[in-house]
Amino acid sequence: MKRYKYLITSLLLSFFLLSSCEDAYEIVQDGELNESDLKTIDDMQAYLNASVYGSLSISNEIGFTGVFTDETGVGRGSGGQNFNTHRFIVNTGDPYAGAIWYGQYSTINRVNRLMRIAETQVGVPTDASQLQVYNSIIAQAKAIRAFCYFDLLTYFSTDLSDNNATGVMLFTNVPGADDKYPRSTNGEVFAQIEEDLNAAYDKLYYSDIAAESQYKYVTNNMINALRARMYLYRKNYPLAKQYAQQVINESGLSLTVAGPISTGTTAFPTDPNANVRTGFAPWKALFYGSVSPPATTPSPYKKMFSDFEQGEIIFGLDRPAAGPWGNICSQFTTNSTNAAGSPLWEVGRNLFNKLRSNPGDIRRWVFVDPTSFVDVNYATNPSYLDSDVLVIDKYCGKANAVLRNDEKIFRLSEMYFILAECYANEGNINGDTNSVASVLKQIRDARNYINTNQPLPVYANATDAIADILYERQLELCYEGHRYIDLKRLGALANVTLQRDPTDDIIQTATTLPNGDYRFTLPIPADELVANPTIQQNPNY
Repeated sequence: MKRYKYLITSLLLSFFLLSSCEDAYEIVQDGELNESDLKTIDDMQAYLNASVYGSLSISNEIGFTGVFTDETGVGRGSGGQNFNTHRFIVNTGDPYAGAIWYGQYSTINRVNRLMRIAETQVGVPTDASQLQVYNSIIAQAKAIRAFCYFDLLTYFSTDLSDNNATGVMLFTNVPGADDKYPRSTNGEVFAQIEEDLNAAYDKLYYSDIAAESQYKYVTNNMINALRARMYLYRKNYPLAKQYAQQVINESGLSLTVAGPISTGTTAFPTDPNANVRTGFAPWKALFYGSVSPPATTPSPYKKMFSDFEQGEIIFGLDRPAAGPWGNICSQFTTNSTNAAGSPLWEVGRNLFNKLRSNPGDIRRWVFVDPTSFVDVNYATNPSYLDSDVLVIDKYCGKANAVLRNDEKIFRLSEMYFILAECYANEGNINGDTNSVASVLKQIRDARNYINTNQPLPVYANATDAIADILYERQLELCYEGHRYIDLKRLGALANVTLQRDPTDDIIQTATTLPNGDYRFTLPIPADELVANPTIQQNPNY
C-alpha cells in the first residue's frame, strides 16, 4: 500500500529532523533535511507518516503518571531511577516534565513544517483525487496538533475549566531563531484546538488503508473522542456527553469482553488471590498461548493489549517491531515484562488489592504478569521487595520487540466513563438506565469472565458516585496516563486522595498527596526558562 511504501524512506528522512529538546520550536537546524527537497504529495505523506505520527507519543505521560501516583511501587530491579518523582519531589529539572513539554512541541513543530511544505513547496493540487489526499494529510496533521496542544494544557495549566488561566505557548508557524513566545491563555489555546479539529473533521480519506487498520490514523471517531475528553476536562458537560455518545453510537465498537474463558483449577483460576507462578500451568498455557505475546489467548481483552486485535481502541499509535520507535514497556521494566526482566516499577500494592478484589475480573490477570510473586503477608514481611513481586504486564511486548507495544490513546471504555461523569453532573446517579450506576455496570459486566451480570451499584449521594467512577477509572485505565489528571480533576469531588501502600517504596516516605497540591500541575522546564525569558512559571515552582 502506498502509505507503507513510503514509510521506510521517510524513516530515513526522520533522522535529519529535529531531535533535541531545544529544537522543538526553533528554525531549521544544522544537518536537518532541506525542506525544498519535499515537493510532492507523496513527500508530504512520507513526512506525515514518519515525522508526525512517528514523533507523536504519550509514553512519557504514561511513565510519569505511573511513577508519581499510586499506580506503581519500587521494583526489585530498580537502581533508583526517578525516585525523586516517585517521592513527590518535582521541580523544573524533572525529566518527565521536560520530556512531555519538548516531546509535544517537537510534534507541533513538525506539523507546522508540514503546513509550510504544503503551502510553499507542494501547493494545492488541481486534480480532484490528488486534492482529496492533500486535504486528508493536512486534516490529520491539524488533528494531531490539536491533540498535542490539549495534552500540554492538561499537564501544564492549573485549571482547564478556566479560559483565563495561563496556558502554554501557542504558535502555528515555524518560529525564527530569535522568536520567543509567552504563554497564551487557556481560552486562546482551546480556540486554536477547536479550529484545527473543525478543519480536520470530514476531510479524512484513506483509500489505501484497510478499514480494520484505520484506527491507527486520525479518524472522525478519534476527533470526537478528543472533543469528549477535552470538554469533560473543561467542565462543559453537555458537549462532553454529546461527543462521548456520538463515539459510542457511531464508532461501530463495543466494550471488549473478558472471555469466553473456561474456569477451574485446570484452566483459569477463579480465585483472584491465586499465585499463578506456582500453579495453574494449564491456565498459563491457555491464556498466554504457545507464543509470546499471546496470539492464541482466548481473551479478547488480552488480545487487544497484545496488539493482535483492535478491540475497543478508537485511536492507537502503531509501533511495529522493526523501526526506531520508542519502547513503552521500558517505562516500567528493564528487559522484559516478567519477574526475570528486572522490573524497575511494579504494580502498586493498593492497586493490586483492588484488581484482585472481585473474582472473575480479567484485569487482575491481564495487567499482572503470571510470573509475579504474590505474598499474602507482604505487609509484615521485611523481605517484601523479593517476596512480593507484582510485574506490570499491561504492555507485554511484541515478538522480536519484547519492550514494545502500540500506544492506546483513546478507548471506548473512556467514553463510557465520560458519559458516567456527565450523568453524575446531571444528578442521574442511580437506576438501570442513563445513570452512573448503569454505565459502570456495563463496564464491569464486560470485564468479568465468571459473572457477566454484575450487581447494579446504588449510591447514597453524588460524592459516592464520583468516587466509584474514579475507582473504576483507576482499574480500567491504569498505565494509560490518566490517574494523575483524574486525581487532579476528581479527587476533591470524590473525597479521594492519592494513596500508596507503605511497601510501595523502600524507605518510609509520604504515601499520599493532598488534593489541590501544586504538584498536580507540572513545572515549565528549566531549559525553557533559560532560553525563553518571556515564559511564566507555574505557581510554587
